[in-house]
Amino acid sequence: MKVQLLEATDDPEEVVCRTARGDYSSDPVGPDRSFAEVMESVDGDDVQEKTETLIDHLMRSGHYGPFEHPTATFAVEGVSRACMAQLTRHRHASFDVMSMRYVDLSGADPRERFTFPDSFDAEEVVSREGVDEVTMAAEERTETATAVYEHCKAAYEELVDAGVPKEDARMLLPIGTQVNLTFSMNARALMHLLDMRMKADAQWEIRDLSERVLEHCRDWMPYTFERYAENHPNKLAP
Repeated sequence: MKVQLLEATDDPEEVVCRTARGDYSSDPVGPDRSFAEVMESVDGDDVQEKTETLIDHLMRSGHYGPFEHPTATFAVEGVSRACMAQLTRHRHASFDVMSMRYVDLSGADPRERFTFPDSFDAEEVVSREGVDEVTMAAEERTETATAVYEHCKAAYEELVDAGVPKEDARMLLPIGTQVNLTFSMNARALMHLLDMRMKADAQWEIRDLSERVLEHCRDWMPYTFERYAENHPNKLAP
């Protein structure tokens, strides 16, 4: 799996603070006024301290509306369709997903095209039911998974070669088939995603994706997401 920040709102924490100040002041918060002017009445010795003071206040009081304005777009490579299905349940987002209707899925090694969870190799696995020992040898588990994946891929290729449309032949491909996707979310929606998907009982793949997203968010909105990381899960609505 690879997660990259493709594009994001410039100066996102300034955007949050400007919009928040607009809630409590009759003065305009647009670019005709400097950020220092907009933040003049907020406690702090400089603009950075004032920004931190206001963001702290917003998060502590549950005033998350201003966090809906900064938006980030992520490019994700090599996740299973199982993980993609979980991610797309977060409806406050925009998605584009690699189409298995048009993309040629033949010819690749199973390790490059399908997802192999660590539980296929581990001696112990952790699930919602707790910690269990796996009775089948790791090598046998991996061989079983590889055989199924190869069989599905071969059947898919055979149907495509016979003239069956890819959109129909793809019905034979398993949920472990990897896809690439892009998604865009505002900062508040991202915090909700992380609240839901970094839980200990979340499925391992989307938990891994969420942790990578958080690292990018910490670079993009440093104070906001450092504070989020210290306190999550947060209450995202009053």
